[in-house]
Formats: sequence, structure tokens, C-alpha cells
Amino acid sequence: MTGAPVAAADPPAPVDACVQSDKRLSELSGLVADADHWYAINDGGTKSTVFVLGKDCAIQKVINGPTDPYDVEDLARSADGTFWLSDTGDNNKKRPTAALIELTPAGKTTLHRLSYPDGPHDTEALLLDKNNVPYLVTKNPFGVGEVYRPTGPLATPGPTPLEKVGEVDLHSTDTPGGPINSMIGSIVVTGGATSADGTVVALRTYTEAYLYPAPDGDIAAALKREPVRIPLPNEKQGEAIAFEPDGTLVSGSEGVGTPIRVVKGATGLLANAPQATSDSAQPGTPAATGGGAAPAGKSDGLGTLPAIGVAVVVVGGVLLLMHRRSARR
Repeated sequence: MTGAPVAAADPPAPVDACVQSDKRLSELSGLVADADHWYAINDGGTKSTVFVLGKDCAIQKVINGPTDPYDVEDLARSADGTFWLSDTGDNNKKRPTAALIELTPAGKTTLHRLSYPDGPHDTEALLLDKNNVPYLVTKNPFGVGEVYRPTGPLATPGPTPLEKVGEVDLHSTDTPGGPINSMIGSIVVTGGATSADGTVVALRTYTEAYLYPAPDGDIAAALKREPVRIPLPNEKQGEAIAFEPDGTLVSGSEGVGTPIRVVKGATGLLANAPQATSDSAQPGTPAATGGGAAPAGKSDGLGTLPAIGVAVVVVGGVLLLMHRRSARR
């Protein structure tokens, strides 16, 4: 994959913008942003709820809709201000359908059920393109996130069939943070975002952000390109990510008393990234910026095992360590 941006020289470290201390937002799972506010969701819940935050982390308003979700995991926002709640969490992979919930600023909801072509998936990342076409990226402890989109217009309530349009193959890093072993936590996709102009797409794990160029707004094509990696170290359970209109990257973690952090000029890192060469990066291997990708066989307190072996050893632990989910719908 020659000519694709793969790394920035020295990405800015995340800076604490403020501390989120409101108990109503103890399980922050998704974020979107505009010039004046951040908009946030908890995962789970009994209503379709979006919290409106000032840039000081204080909750200024709560928008509630009547639809009772199963497990909301991410948030997107269309150009007209409609929120899209990604009701796609499924730790035990038992749901016959996933769902997207449209929530207007006035609190009206519209439910769109979705069906995967190959059985249930646990999904925590939603990407919305400029035409309001949603893309879902699955959470996989082996590091390969599968990318799905609807086969046609969303039905209400559906389900609308999904089709697989790609994969994202992430590799473990040594960035600290997350609720689980870093070799797994650094490769599972926990959130997604699209820049205001639609030309940059971001996926995050518990410890990293990956920025992909989408100059034509094509998300499926963007996720096949080489990303820039921005470490997000020491987030307790980082699942939320967003772009402000000026290209600032915003990240947040579950837990009361945790900071919301920003990386100024994040989207500009793609323009300044060096080009891929046969020596610097291979297709599907995110190039490191600040810390290195852990090679297969790296020891991480579990003995020297191939990376896939480590995943097998801890995959049960991943399931056990995941926080609770509601069990409705």
C-alpha cells in the first residue's frame, strides 16, 4: 500500500481538558463534539439519553428519548444535529439483531434494527459518513475488527441486512492503560469518529487512536489505508472518541473523576505523515508514533508466547473483566 500516510513524527500527547465528575455519566462510552459542546452517552441505560457537556465537563442539559436500548456503545451525529446511538453491544454474542437509534434534539427517537450476515457480533464503534450511511466496526480480542454497513436504506424498525465491507487488522502495543492486559486492550476497537468534513476517520482501542485519511469521504476505502497512531496512555477504560470542528481529537474513559482529554491538530498529522515504504510499514500494520508495536512473541508477564497464543490465554479473562451489561431487548 504505497503512498499512504502511516506515521507522524511526534504526535502531541493528550492533554487533560477537564475532569468528568458527574455520577450520571459514570460509564462514558461515546462522544461527539461541535465548537461549543461535547455530547456524551453512557453504555446501557433504560432510555435513549445524550448528555450535553460544556468544555468544562459540566453537564448542561440531558436529552432523553423513550426508546429503551439494550447496550448503547457509541455515538455519532449527522449534519442536521440528529444523534445516532449505536445500540450494538453484545458481549455474549446472543442478540438476534443490533440496532441504531436516531434521537433528535427534541427527544424523538426512531429505531432501526440491523442483522449481520454471519451471526451476532459485539460492536462498540460507529462511523457515520456524510450521507448518513452508518458503518459498524466489531470488537475482536484477536485484533481484526470487521467492518459492516447496511445493504440499503435503513428500515424502521427493520431489520435491515448488513454486509461486510472490510477488516481492520490492529497489532498490539506497549501503551499502558485499559481494564485488561495491554496486549489485548491495545487491539480491540472500542469507539469511532468521523471528522466534521468527513475526510478523516478515527478508531480507538483502550490505549490508542488510529486516524485514517478519507479524502473522498469513503469510509470503507479509508479503513483499508495505513493509519496514523496516536497513543492515549493511562485511560482507565477508554471507549469514547470524537473530533472537534477544528480537527482536535477528544477522548474519554469510563469512571467518575476521569479526565476528558484533547489532542490539538490531530487531523493535521495525516497531512504531515511520511509516506509508506517497504521498510517502514506493511499494509494493515499501523505504524507506531511514540512507543512501538509489540512483535509476535513479546513477553508481557505471561511468558514468551506468539501473539495469537497470548490472546487465547487471556480471551476468557477479557470476557470476565468486561463490565456488566443490561439484558433487555
